[in-house]
Amino acid sequence: MSELPPLPKCVHFSHEAMNTTYHLRFPGQDAKHLHDVSRFCFEELDRLESQLSRFVEDSDVSRINSMRSGDSLFVSEACYECLRRSLELHQQTGGLFDITLGAQIEHVKSGEEGAAPPIEGSLIIAPDRPFIECQSPGRQIDFGGIGKGFALDRLHRILIDWEIESALISAGASTQLAHGPVAWPVDLTGDHASIRIGLKQAALSASGIGIQGSHIVHPDGDLRTDEAWPFTRVWLIDPSATAADAWSTAIMLMTPEQIRELGNDQPDSLYVEDAAGIRAWSEVGQ
Repeated sequence: MSELPPLPKCVHFSHEAMNTTYHLRFPGQDAKHLHDVSRFCFEELDRLESQLSRFVEDSDVSRINSMRSGDSLFVSEACYECLRRSLELHQQTGGLFDITLGAQIEHVKSGEEGAAPPIEGSLIIAPDRPFIECQSPGRQIDFGGIGKGFALDRLHRILIDWEIESALISAGASTQLAHGPVAWPVDLTGDHASIRIGLKQAALSASGIGIQGSHIVHPDGDLRTDEAWPFTRVWLIDPSATAADAWSTAIMLMTPEQIRELGNDQPDSLYVEDAAGIRAWSEVGQ
C-alpha cells in the first residue's frame, strides 16, 4: 500500500443515533457553516431512527412487525425507500441478504435455548406507493444489516444539497462514506492485523464474526459453526453505502467458490481477513 498524504485539519461533529455513534469530518475552517450542516444531518438521523428502528414503539418498522393477516398500512417515504432497496439487494445477493429475519436474529441474540422460530409469513410491498400489506404474519423486519448504510446515503444527499466539497461520514466503525475529492485514510482492522487504504468518493462497509458472528443468520435458518466461516472479516467498497452494507453481510455467508461464481458481478473492491491476514480479494488464490 502506498503511503497516503496527511489530511488537512478537520472540523469534527458526532451524534448518537440508531444504537451507534455517527461522525462527520470536514476538512476546512468554516465551522459555523459546517455546524449548521451537521445539525441538519443529525436531525435527519433522529427522524430516521424514529421511523426505521424496531426498538421504537411507534416506528414504521414496529407497526409492520405488529401486523396480522389482512392488515395494511402506509409508511413514511424513508421506510418505503429502505424497504424497496432491501428488496432489490435481496434479489441481487441471491437471497442471502434478508431483512425479514428479525425473529430469528432476536432468538440468537437473546441466547434462548431450543430451535429458532420457523421462517414463515408474507408481506407485500406496493410497487408505486408507500403501502404494505400482510398476507400472513411471521416476517419481522430488522434493518440492522442495512440501516446505517442507508442513513449515510441520506446524509450524503444533504452534503450535496449544502454544496459541501469534501467530508468523511461514518456510522460507528462498520460503515463509512467519503464524499468529494479527498482520499481519506481508513484503517481496515481485523482480529490480528490492520492495513490502511484511501477511501475516495465511495462507501466502505465491514462485516465479521469477531464481535457478532453468531448473530449473522443464514436465510435458510442455519447458523454456522466457527469453523465454517471462510473469513473472519470482510470489507466491501461500493458507491452506495446501502449496497456496501448489504453486500458485506452477504459475502460473509458465501464460500470463496460462490464469490468467484458471481462472475462479472464479483465485487471489485473487496478485502478479506483469513488465516493469511488481510488481503484484497484479487490477491486471494483464484
